[in-house]
Amino acid sequence: MKFKAEISSLLAAMALFVVSAFFYSYEGLALFDYPYRGLAISFVGFGSVLMIVASISYLKRSKDYA
Repeated sequence: MKFKAEISSLLAAMALFVVSAFFYSYEGLALFDYPYRGLAISFVGFGSVLMIVASISYLKRSKDYA
């Protein structure tokens, strides 16, 4: 991956973590307890995958230059 793609994926991962924190804590109506909790967990999973891919790409690229 190029540097811009790594940074973009890391920023997207951070944004997904922020959105998932909001969805995880959102209560909604009194009848439905935490209706977006499943969506928040999927956002955390996708954000984690993005962060792992970007980190591995950065580590491979930095070892090539050393």
